[in-house]
Amino acid sequence: MNIKVCGITEMKQLQQLDGLDIDFAGLIFYPESARYVGDKLPKKDVKKADFDLKKVGVFVNPELIDVLDAIDDYGLQVVQLHGDEGPEMCDDLSGEVEVIKAFRISGNEDIDKLVTPYDAVCDYYLFDTGGLQESLGGTGKQFDWNILKNAKIEKPFFLSGGISVSDAAKIKAFRHPDFFGVDINSRFETEPGVKDMSKVLQFKMALK
Repeated sequence: MNIKVCGITEMKQLQQLDGLDIDFAGLIFYPESARYVGDKLPKKDVKKADFDLKKVGVFVNPELIDVLDAIDDYGLQVVQLHGDEGPEMCDDLSGEVEVIKAFRISGNEDIDKLVTPYDAVCDYYLFDTGGLQESLGGTGKQFDWNILKNAKIEKPFFLSGGISVSDAAKIKAFRHPDFFGVDINSRFETEPGVKDMSKVLQFKMALK
């Protein structure tokens, strides 16, 4: 089970996540998020850090040049597009980094119809709660994961939205051939952008 911890704002916590063998760490480049990286993380230190985890830049309806600059400045290996970006932007970025396309799910969507235009231009999908602020770490609600069970998807995907330590058993019970990992954020914090590493470790152990 792959784990992505999103909303990191401290260099020390990036190092701690790497020490815990977490697979992905998300840095949010959306100014309206309470977890906006801004100037909180030193670009040069993040770029030169020798981590096993993958650094993911999270963007919402960005300009392509801004994403390319962040890839270069921070040494990002993955970009997550969390807005209304089309397949063209995913395609433009796919030659530079791995691409995660996030979809905000309310519960009534035709999942296969939603993802099909992106099949050739993304590496992963992420399915999250309906509201943008929820998706980036706000109220932390969950959608009904069962709507994914009958979808083909045919791309590795993350589950996201309101996941907490207490959801470990539910996650282990979820079955889909393309289920790749979970994205955690607000339920693992002491304050926005500051993670409770003991909870992260507890969750990791509970998923084994």
